[in-house]
Amino acid sequence: MNVLLQGDVGSGKTLVALHAALIAIGSGHQAAIMAPTEVLAGQHLRSVQALLAGMGGAPFLDVAGARRAAGAPAQGSLLDQLDQQPPVQGDGEPSVTYALLTGAVTGKDRQRVIDAVADGSVDLVIGTHALVQEAVTFADLSLAVVDEQHRFGLHQRTALQRKGGEADVLIMTATPIPRTLALTYYGDLDVVVLDELPKGRQPITTRTVRSAAQRDAAYELVRDEVAAGRQAFVVCAAIDEGNRTQAKAAETEAERLATEVFPDLRLELLHGRMRPKEKEAIMERFRAGESDLLISTTVIEVGVDVPNATVMLIENAERFGLAQLHQLRGRIGRGEHPSTCVLFDESDDDNAEARARVDAMIRTTDGFELADEDLRLRGEGTLFDTRQSGMPDLRLARLADDMPLVARARARAFALIDDDPALERHPGLLDELRHRFERSIDWLFRS
Repeated sequence: MNVLLQGDVGSGKTLVALHAALIAIGSGHQAAIMAPTEVLAGQHLRSVQALLAGMGGAPFLDVAGARRAAGAPAQGSLLDQLDQQPPVQGDGEPSVTYALLTGAVTGKDRQRVIDAVADGSVDLVIGTHALVQEAVTFADLSLAVVDEQHRFGLHQRTALQRKGGEADVLIMTATPIPRTLALTYYGDLDVVVLDELPKGRQPITTRTVRSAAQRDAAYELVRDEVAAGRQAFVVCAAIDEGNRTQAKAAETEAERLATEVFPDLRLELLHGRMRPKEKEAIMERFRAGESDLLISTTVIEVGVDVPNATVMLIENAERFGLAQLHQLRGRIGRGEHPSTCVLFDESDDDNAEARARVDAMIRTTDGFELADEDLRLRGEGTLFDTRQSGMPDLRLARLADDMPLVARARARAFALIDDDPALERHPGLLDELRHRFERSIDWLFRS
């Protein structure tokens, strides 16, 4: 299996991934979910914990600690014994063991998790890029889930799959990047679409701001929403002026908003230079409603779920790619109230590409439509290399402009391989493939 699961933020992709993981685990194998940030990995862990609680699932470290306290010997994956004596809730043993492996898991706990993944005591491991480190080995990885895949490099995504030899791969994303879309068109990925949102979700209105009067109106919107008991985000982009960093820009904006625009509101600042515990404390206060406005860098792009937040202001929206803009917009619209995303566009009138990205965000909230636009603007990258966007290695066709031709070629190629898998009756074609792709065909099979 090599599947791209496309669904908007909050559409239930995690539930689909967990269901697939349970199928793999129920067959006696292991599963892994890799997220790009510790925040998102932690959110997945909390979701798994809540969903498996009624099924007898339990964190491996808790189970191992209880066994050590009771003097019980270590044992392998409980699912290896399902055929003999299926555990049920209340029988003293969990039906599924799961663990978190990120940079925040250190010391003895980290080594215990790594050892348990290696000997099969952990059925499901959730983590960040820590999962693809050399020290991490799996007893029998059958399913590799990669969430928000546009945040990973190609090598990181394929490295997790190789941990299991021929492991099935489930890639989850709200906005495919151009390379992923190109491979989908070529047939390397099958597409599964979640095209419905949970009941009660309200649509998100997106608008752009290009004048001082429009900026004032956006600030007034924030004030009105806070007065109604709701909250807002302000996201700052990197500003390339001397040594100014993204964190510096957020700090400057937070000070300006606190003193000049919203002196009567409760503001918090969040950026990547803060310690993990400090970041989590700030997010917890915001989730609890103890602050009205969160000024942040893109650290909130994924893994932030605050249903009470209804406004997203994005500074320098022209500096972001469509995937990031779509993800940031997805931080709102998670509750029962209508939400608004405001894109501050400071691009020049002749910056057609930046204007096109912003206009696409206003035109649609559909992830695949945005990916099509991204493909057209950035290019599909190379099929037999690791470049994820830019000029393709096609000489005449372009995926964004020649979809009917690509679809016909894909159908004919699949039919030919189905009829002659080893190309024994097409030696000329086989020779041509070897001549053109001999150095890269191994990578193609891994993809």
